This record gives sequence, structure tokens and C-alpha cells, in this order.
Amino acid sequence: MDMILLIKSLIMGIVEGITEFLPISSTGHLILTGDLLNFLDKEKRDVYEIFIQLGAILAVVWEYRAKIGSTVAGARQPGKERNLLWAVLIGFIPAAILGKLFNEVIKAHLFKPVPVALAFIIGGLLILWAEKRQHKVRVETVDGISLKDALMIGFAQCLALIPGTSRSGATIIGGLFFGLSRKAATEFSFFLGIPTLTAASIYSMWKLRHALDAADAGIFAVGFIAAAISAFIAVRALLRFISNHTFIAFAWYRIAFGLIVLITAWTGLVEWTA
Repeated sequence: MDMILLIKSLIMGIVEGITEFLPISSTGHLILTGDLLNFLDKEKRDVYEIFIQLGAILAVVWEYRAKIGSTVAGARQPGKERNLLWAVLIGFIPAAILGKLFNEVIKAHLFKPVPVALAFIIGGLLILWAEKRQHKVRVETVDGISLKDALMIGFAQCLALIPGTSRSGATIIGGLFFGLSRKAATEFSFFLGIPTLTAASIYSMWKLRHALDAADAGIFAVGFIAAAISAFIAVRALLRFISNHTFIAFAWYRIAFGLIVLITAWTGLVEWTA
């Protein structure tokens, strides 16, 4: 087995795990990292990135296994558990519909480094705006999210169909705009990501099933495990971070990262080809 390819897969898995649930865009980072590493051909890289995303989802499911279990069990009768389950399902619907309608068009025109870089910068500016404005908290915990809140956050999640925007960033910042506390917005983003990312991954892998090859099992396994472990660490670190900090640091990171990509593309310092 090609050791260099395994090392590249390890790097890609770590990038996926760290960035999937932070408001900095895993898709954008994977496009740029894969481009720099010259990792696999485009079609195989697409199915690889979809597969390792399942590793990141597994990390969140494991971290919140008790909460997920109690929510599903308690949903049999009226109460906060049923409300949260409905909230997640309702929040999932807008992106599911719009993703099905516009996925191919978006992939054809926006999955390129410069559009991704612009999305990084615009997303960073939106985070700064959300954090600088007066933040009135209506919903302190994820259990207090109403179905109306869930639907609005679901529409905010649709912005993440644009690569570089960040699904978690769109839902978290959307939650802040709609009156959720940072912890409630972040945790709801985690929960909403489970059906959204799982459905998108399964659907995309089915469409690209012809690109799956048993010979690539080792590469895929390394990326999956790396994504799961790094996502688990990143989720815990993010929850600790937001207990005492705002999301402003992520905003400046996004802006700086986007500018670097634009400058290197304009000067020809890096040949972005993705």
C-alpha cells in the first residue's frame, strides 16, 4: 500500500474532523487541502470526502449518545424530547429540498478555490456582524428551541450549500441572530448535522458508487478513523471554548484564510486547480 497516499489520507481525515463542526467550512478546507496535496482524482476524492464525513458524524453521535437516546425514547409522549426531535426534523427539511434541487448546479460552478475563498470572507464578516450586534438571548438551552426557530435555522443551513460557507457556521450564526444562546445554537447545529450530513453522505455515495473500489479500503479507513477522532476532540474543545469566548476568532480566521487563497490564486503562487 502506498504510504504517501495513506499519510495524505490521514491529513485529509484530520482536516475533515477538525473543521466539520467548527464555523470555518469543512468543504472549503477539504477542497483546498486536497488541491494542495494532489490527493486522488476528482471523482474518487469526492466519494472519499463523503465517506470520511460519516466518521465526523459518528463522533457527534458518540459524544451525545445519552442525549440522543433519551430524546428518542422520550419522544413517545408530549414533552421536550418530542419537541427537540421534531425541531431537528423540521430544521432538516429546507436543506434536503434545496440540496436535491440545486446540488449539481452548485457543484459545477462553485466547487472551486476562488468562490470558496470569497465564501470564507463573506462568512467571516457575517460572524463579526452577529457578534458585534446586541445579542438578546430568548433560548438558553437546546431543549427550549421552538419549531419556528428550527425552521428558520433550517433555512439558514441552506446557505451552506455554497462551498466555503460552513454548515455549522450558517446554523450557529443563524441561531445567534434568532435569539439562541451560543451553547444552544452550537448544540442544535450538532444535532441538525446528524440527519443532514448522514442523508447527504448516503445519497452522494449511492450516486458515486461506481467510484468505490475495494483496493482503496485502507485509504478510506484511515481517513474515516482520523476524522472520527479529530471531530470528537474538536466538538469537546468547541463547547469549552464558547463557554468563555465569542466566535470572533473564527471570523478573523475565515477572513485571513480567504484572503490568502485569493492572493495566491491572483499572483500564481499556488496553482489552484480543484
